[in-house]
Amino acid sequence: MPLVNLKPVLAEAKSKGYAVAAFNPLDYASMKAMVAAAEELNAPVIIQTSAKTINYYGHRALVEWMREIAADSPIPAVLHLDHGKDFDMIRKCIEMGWTSVMIDASDHPFEKNLELSRKVVDLATAANVGVEAEIGQILGVEDDMVVTEEESHLTDPNEAEKFCRELDLSAFAAAIGTAHGYYKGEPKVAFELIEEINRRTNTPMALHGGTGLSDEVIQRCIKLGCAKINISTNLKHVFIDSFVNYHREKPSDYEPLRVLGAQFQAMKDLFKSKIEQFGGANRAGDVLSKVA
Repeated sequence: MPLVNLKPVLAEAKSKGYAVAAFNPLDYASMKAMVAAAEELNAPVIIQTSAKTINYYGHRALVEWMREIAADSPIPAVLHLDHGKDFDMIRKCIEMGWTSVMIDASDHPFEKNLELSRKVVDLATAANVGVEAEIGQILGVEDDMVVTEEESHLTDPNEAEKFCRELDLSAFAAAIGTAHGYYKGEPKVAFELIEEINRRTNTPMALHGGTGLSDEVIQRCIKLGCAKINISTNLKHVFIDSFVNYHREKPSDYEPLRVLGAQFQAMKDLFKSKIEQFGGANRAGDVLSKVA
């Protein structure tokens, strides 16, 4: 089926108390594995490309791959731009067929962030494309952007309320104590802040830094209103390790398609486990009734 807008997908997830898994693809096979996992679980899925991936492959290749994969699939899939900072890249994603984009102007002062985000919302809404935006600096490394502990800061709920009141967002990304990448210690997730922001904004929250969080933390975040959970670092490790481990276990096997097949299965297993963990299994039908 055609790719779908993020907004009704997350609105349905928030209303039913589960989260949609959002994965950052690395190539055509990882995209295909994401959709295959969602099909096997009858679940919605978000495929979110980083700016680095777009710069590597180009807009056309990524969107055409995704359209081809989604065309014969019965599940709702969103093609989303993750952490868009360059307006020209965001605009081109909208023009080329992405069905959701993220404007990340969180490194700017609040009013400038609001101004830049509004510009993207206006452009995207006219094209029936969803928008995610962010307030606060999320710790860690994402797409070669480094936010140190000194630079990171939690989202101000007063700013969050004004931001979401003035912008028609599909998802709101808040800095609530999670971090991009693997955690070096116990993450200090601000559950009370998540609850307050969701109560005051009534906008589906996107949880960045999902890799490495315990299931207890994940479930509590979902219960408090997180409707989109991002997984990137976990996939990078599975992508590399599955390839390396296959060759280590079968050093004389130089048939590339068998190696790629093992890698594909490892990625699909990861995607299925996260979709089930976040509560997305058997939710495709409900979402389709909202996007039809």
